[in-house]
Amino acid sequence: MSERILIVDFGSQVTQLIARRVREAGVYCEIHPFQKVTEESIAAFGPKGVILSGGPASVTEEDSPRAPQGLFAMGLPVLGICYGQQTMVTQLGGLVEGSDHREFGRAYVTVSGDCALFTGVWAPGAREQVWMSHGDRVTRLPEGFQAVGTSEGAPFAAIADEAKKFYAVQFHPEVVHTPHGAQLLANFVHGVCGCKGDWTMAAFRDQAVAAIRKQVGKGRVICGLSGGVDSSVAAALIHEAVGDQLTCVFVDHGLLRMGERDQVEEVFGRRFNTRLVTRDASDLFLEKLEGETDPEKKRKTIGATFIDVFEEEAKKIGGAEFLAQGTLYPDVIESVSFTGGPSVTIKSHHNVGGLPARMKMKLVEPLRELFKDEVRALGRELGLPDEMVGRHPFPGPGLAIRIPGQPITREKLDILKKADAIYLEEIRNAGLYDTIWQAFCVLLPVRTVGVMGDGRSYDYACALRAVTSTDGMTADFYPFDMAFLARVANRIINEVRGINRVTYDVTSKPPGTIEWE
Repeated sequence: MSERILIVDFGSQVTQLIARRVREAGVYCEIHPFQKVTEESIAAFGPKGVILSGGPASVTEEDSPRAPQGLFAMGLPVLGICYGQQTMVTQLGGLVEGSDHREFGRAYVTVSGDCALFTGVWAPGAREQVWMSHGDRVTRLPEGFQAVGTSEGAPFAAIADEAKKFYAVQFHPEVVHTPHGAQLLANFVHGVCGCKGDWTMAAFRDQAVAAIRKQVGKGRVICGLSGGVDSSVAAALIHEAVGDQLTCVFVDHGLLRMGERDQVEEVFGRRFNTRLVTRDASDLFLEKLEGETDPEKKRKTIGATFIDVFEEEAKKIGGAEFLAQGTLYPDVIESVSFTGGPSVTIKSHHNVGGLPARMKMKLVEPLRELFKDEVRALGRELGLPDEMVGRHPFPGPGLAIRIPGQPITREKLDILKKADAIYLEEIRNAGLYDTIWQAFCVLLPVRTVGVMGDGRSYDYACALRAVTSTDGMTADFYPFDMAFLARVANRIINEVRGINRVTYDVTSKPPGTIEWE
């Protein structure tokens, strides 16, 4: 079993970034909601150390979340972050109070002492940039702690009890806005907890294969294969684990990009010799979506119909006990509320949350704890071709959420597919595909007047979207030069009948999301 770190989640929107930084340091970790963490569960998990996350609550409020009190007597190193610092201090006999001086965003910590967390990163007397997000602050330290960092709004911005290997910071080292934060976390897992940093995708592959075999046994599995990175890697991993016990089902819901069905059938049906069933259900999906404009209803309709189709295919295949999905960690994070897990609901994902009770199949989700870049690394480890592993993310609801605020029709889908294909072709021609995290066209719910030849046109406008990101949780628009945008717009307007105006979306995430719906 790999060395591991336990992250106790108190509801921060950026808890998953703690996991990313720990894994980047070569150490396996898991995030467990605070409600499910007990002394017994900690002992069963067997961590080398524990990190307490931030969260939206105030420790000054009655019934606010706490870590198990026994954690602090287990002899484990503990790092508290933001709310995690405050609950640690409160539980160990210190004091946290509300403050008129709050800190949100960029702040600066003056390093006032040395500790193992700062080794080789911060020196006493230095003034270091961090990212803060707090109203309450520590006003009295528990016995054994000393201040090692202060800020304008937090006199105890960093504290340490070196004897017990307890550390806590008011700022967020996990976010990129704390430039040396990843190194501080690496110091905790390596220097304080003693982890060697030997967790790799090869190690995860072996663990995942063993876990799949244990879960599935001699049962049969069907996998929803979209051709995207997530489902493709999940299918390859499960196929390695159980071989011909796996049947991949590719559902063509009519909402795919141009040429995707052919690519899926070529790669999995012929190149990898996987058991593959293709189901053309485009008529059914369009019928279910007829007249629908609400984005959440689109997602839920597509998700429910997707499961219905799977039910039918499972019956045809006969005897399938398990349904495999390419659910990723960001999907899970964005789809659960604080009371059920880490964060506030942003949007629903059709492949998260389990199956209807009527279904006999159990879920197999081998990628559920991985981030997108980790999935790509696993795909390469499994030997999948680069053109598949390196594909931009594509949402489960497909092009339905790229036709915002309007009903879905075949005519609109055809227009969008052609425009999107031109855009991606130009991005590849410019050598930018691998630089950009995700790029796509959106067919807008407006028509605009244009002049084409000697005539008046009244056609759709489309928006181009391209973002850079590392994990999909935050993103910024890609700064194309105007010559590139002009070339793409000219091709779309000239080659796609039905579009006479092209715009470019320069919104970051946050405040927007990557997709429009």
